[in-house]
Amino acid sequence: MIYKQHPLSAAFPAMQPDEYQSLVDSITTIGVQNPITLLDGMVIDGWHRYQAAISLGMDCPTVELDDTDPRDFVLAQNKARRNLTASQRADAVTSVYQWAPAHREKKGAVTAPLSKTNVELAAIAGTGVRSIQQAKAVHAGAIQAVQDAVKTGAVSVETAAAIAQLPAKDQKKIAAKGPEAMRAAAKPEPVPPQDEYTELDAARDQIEELQAMLAVANLGSADPAERLEAANLIAELHAEVRQLRVNLKAVTTSRDSLMNELAMVKRQCVSLQAQLKKLQPKA
Repeated sequence: MIYKQHPLSAAFPAMQPDEYQSLVDSITTIGVQNPITLLDGMVIDGWHRYQAAISLGMDCPTVELDDTDPRDFVLAQNKARRNLTASQRADAVTSVYQWAPAHREKKGAVTAPLSKTNVELAAIAGTGVRSIQQAKAVHAGAIQAVQDAVKTGAVSVETAAAIAQLPAKDQKKIAAKGPEAMRAAAKPEPVPPQDEYTELDAARDQIEELQAMLAVANLGSADPAERLEAANLIAELHAEVRQLRVNLKAVTTSRDSLMNELAMVKRQCVSLQAQLKKLQPKA
């Protein structure tokens, strides 16, 4: 009988090629040692064992899942897969807890997903809550190609969540270009640096204006009103310079005071460490 992969098993990424080849080599030598587990006529655990056995034309022993919650079961079976990234774990756990059985086969069977908060899902996945939120956004709005890229580890859930906000046609175009294009599209457009107009820039502008006015004032035919304006500007600049000097002195005094306090605290720490060392019993 030919079996399909159960959706809960498919929530986790496929084995890496080298890992799968090692499994094939092992089964070639000693056969399938651990039976695959079936649920609703599908393989919920041991999909790669089953695929390897089929490819080799070998028998594959099976067992039926008991009354164990299939979500708990599949998570426990894949817990040891330490090669998964945080994004892959968040994606898998989100997929598992979004699954719901199509029907109830027997008494005691699970009929609806267990309600889990994002905090609980993050604890199960071993990730941050933000990763779970992003994984949910991917499942809700990303096309299959983008979801698959997260599952395989090609892109992060953060990148995929950003792509998921785009229209489906745009997602298809980006996904067709590969992971690098997805990562590039997920980055916000760089904002051109804006030249900040600082107080120093204002002072320079005033100086240039003053120089121009002084040049006019030095002309014998200069308008008396322009000369008066230049004199007033000089007086204002002198006043601003004096105020800046006062402010600088205040900042310097404050800095020196803080540095003295810091030095005092350091000396106290050294003294306390010496006292603590004396109190420690000798070996």
